[in-house]
Amino acid sequence: MAAPSMTMNKVIHGAVRRDLDRFRRALGAFPDGDRDRAAALHRAWTNFDAQLTEHHEGEHEIAWPAMEAIGIDTSTISSFDSEHEAMAADLAATRESMATLRRTATRADADAAAAAMTKLQATAVGHLDHEERETESALIEHDGDPAIKEMGKKFSRRVGPARAGVFFAWVQDGASAEELSALRQSVPGPVLAIMGGLFGRSYRRRVAPVWR
Repeated sequence: MAAPSMTMNKVIHGAVRRDLDRFRRALGAFPDGDRDRAAALHRAWTNFDAQLTEHHEGEHEIAWPAMEAIGIDTSTISSFDSEHEAMAADLAATRESMATLRRTATRADADAAAAAMTKLQATAVGHLDHEERETESALIEHDGDPAIKEMGKKFSRRVGPARAGVFFAWVQDGASAEELSALRQSVPGPVLAIMGGLFGRSYRRRVAPVWR
């Protein structure tokens, strides 16, 4: 099998970037007093928060050792951890702002949430860009390496079917043709069909419509 043109890691990063853009647009257009919209945005936020937290915690536990095994410098990985700490702090601040908006549904609190989201976006996207510059080509080059194969297995075992289904539905929502192709190279078709189809229903029912 040919090496993928894009890693699963970069596919996930694409979903993170899309949601951050979506939140900023939605918060910028938030109608004062719209409690239904505030609740809907908070549903989408809850999913995003869980996905980004799972991703960066999983990287620390699973991805970094695999990257070291294929030659990514230890100091580079340490810099990723520092960036993760900054991202986690901004994630926590944005979590609080989004919870406040859910309670109040005011334009002022939408502006506060937008400011927190802007800071989170800068921190997160800066890290994602850095990580891709340092690791994407190496991960593609070593796609068949035992350490990378074991990394994939560990990520698969980390979540159950329900969480995996929501993840697959989320990562495909708005994905580019290149991202979808890379996803299908990384994940067997039947797995995507079953997990994303059956267990992804909650995402498609409760979260995806927020962006339509």
